[in-house]
Amino acid sequence: MIERELLDILVCPADRGPLLLVERAAGGALYNPRMKRAYRIDDDIPVLLIDEAETVGDDEHARLMAQANPETSR
Repeated sequence: MIERELLDILVCPADRGPLLLVERAAGGALYNPRMKRAYRIDDDIPVLLIDEAETVGDDEHARLMAQANPETSR
């Protein structure tokens, strides 16, 4: 999927903060937990367009955060 070196330099276009690589029902995504916005990944290419980001609800936010930080979800 996305290499660690690329993930380390990608930022959210809205707030310029770091993104988390997560798995959603529709496939891989880059997630901004501060804004609760998910950016889809199409054919291993992140779609970092603000207008195409999906807002994530509280339940999915908790699931994505547990996935991104498995040691804190215990």
